[in-house]
Amino acid sequence: MAGRLSGKRILITQCNDYMGPAAAERMRAEGAEVIADASDLREADAAERVVGAAGAIDVLVANLAAPANLGVAASEMPDEIWHEMFDVMVHPLHRLCRAVLPAMYERKRGKVLVYGSATGLRGLAGVSAYSAARSAQVGYVRTVGLEAAPHNVQVNLIAQNWTENPAYFPPAFTETDAFNALLEQHVPMGRLGKPHESAALAVFLASDDADFFAGQSFPFSGGWNQ
Repeated sequence: MAGRLSGKRILITQCNDYMGPAAAERMRAEGAEVIADASDLREADAAERVVGAAGAIDVLVANLAAPANLGVAASEMPDEIWHEMFDVMVHPLHRLCRAVLPAMYERKRGKVLVYGSATGLRGLAGVSAYSAARSAQVGYVRTVGLEAAPHNVQVNLIAQNWTENPAYFPPAFTETDAFNALLEQHVPMGRLGKPHESAALAVFLASDDADFFAGQSFPFSGGWNQ
């Protein structure tokens, strides 16, 4: 039986980090040909090189992550951290979209799925630079999603938090009493989301069953964003 992504060529960026491994595994299981790229996309021409090397792409999964620098107040935020957040998560997103969208527009078919953060939808003290970059992703997707919609191209974002992944919730953190207290206080579901649950949402949004969403940011945070 063919999978939901059978025949699709999917490029996943920063494939070894954040949700890259889970998305790649699930999408391959659904029949996709996955091009998993681990390039550093901070250089101005890196995104164009990666897209060019990948060839024809049906779906771009813009998986972009940087350290949240939790606990650094805006009044103490150094310029290097502020710039890093945008250099890793915002500028590459624009360059990737600029590289993939013209061919998708020409074919009248394609999807861009951004793995973002629910901190782009709800304020969280101590992560001003990270949250600003994630909020910029949300605003970018909202606008580009509207531009792409008339071309039958869907651009959307998963606004994720409180989900198991090595970048933000490593075992050294999640196995502490302090973490369990935070979980109980902030997450109505009372647990972390599983990578396969997040990847299942990504599969749906990358599939032909999700052709009527334009510029949306879908919370995936166990109710934290409510």
